[in-house]
Amino acid sequence: MQQQPCDPSAPPDSAPRALTIAGSDSGGGAGIQADLKTFAALGVYGTSAITAVTAQDTVAIADWAPVPAALVARQVDAVLSDIGADAVKTGMLGGAAIVRAVASALREHGVTNLVVDPVMVSSSGVKLLDDGALAVLVDELLPLAAVVTPNVREAEALAGRAIASWDDARAAAAAIVGRGARSVVITGGDFGGSAAATDLYYDGSRFREYTSVRVKTEQTHGTGCTFSAAIAAGLARGMELEGAISLAKSYVTLALEYAYPVGHGRGPVHHFYRYWQPVGERYRPGVKVR
Repeated sequence: MQQQPCDPSAPPDSAPRALTIAGSDSGGGAGIQADLKTFAALGVYGTSAITAVTAQDTVAIADWAPVPAALVARQVDAVLSDIGADAVKTGMLGGAAIVRAVASALREHGVTNLVVDPVMVSSSGVKLLDDGALAVLVDELLPLAAVVTPNVREAEALAGRAIASWDDARAAAAAIVGRGARSVVITGGDFGGSAAATDLYYDGSRFREYTSVRVKTEQTHGTGCTFSAAIAAGLARGMELEGAISLAKSYVTLALEYAYPVGHGRGPVHHFYRYWQPVGERYRPGVKVR
């Protein structure tokens, strides 16, 4: 499939489509809200199935509650039966019943362009995936994934081994692919205090490193959601997986560079820096690169 041009004026019936299955962030910086912003910024028509409702801001998650698994599945079925999707991503799933329901719905609809962001714990330390759900995610969702996008701590949980070096990261990536995923990108590896930000990709036969300058900013809320959503957007537009990962890496790096403060904690990345660049420049908080 050839990559479709990014034309914001294109009518919805001719636009690439992507579905996000994730939790709602009331603060707007992560989850469903970040995914839909990312899809829009990258010229993709976004749809959603909400798995949980959170009461959160830039400081912390105060509370959250899951959506019934049957209702999550009906959301997925409604979207895929009518609108369809050129790519799908999952984020916060919350519990084993929702993971099973999502996996079943994706199998029923024959989804192959699936990006799994295995959201387990919030940056403020709130558990977002219950203990019984991890095994279900590994057994039922990973085998459907074109790519899984864990951070280092999530990769440790999926692989069942500690990661303290690049050799450990490579072994963990191999273990995750060995559990059924077609490929994996371990994000945020920084084992030597490097000035670069490197993500490690493995597809079962070879490793590849995606490296960018490490942007020093406090406005990092939603980076994982945004990265996985950008990969899904690239796949929806017809890009090969490694090209979609390159797009996501570039997009997130610049969204971090142009981020500006929102709230009293860690603000979100700037999803629309391409269109609001003068605003981004005006409020740019003295970003430094180390």
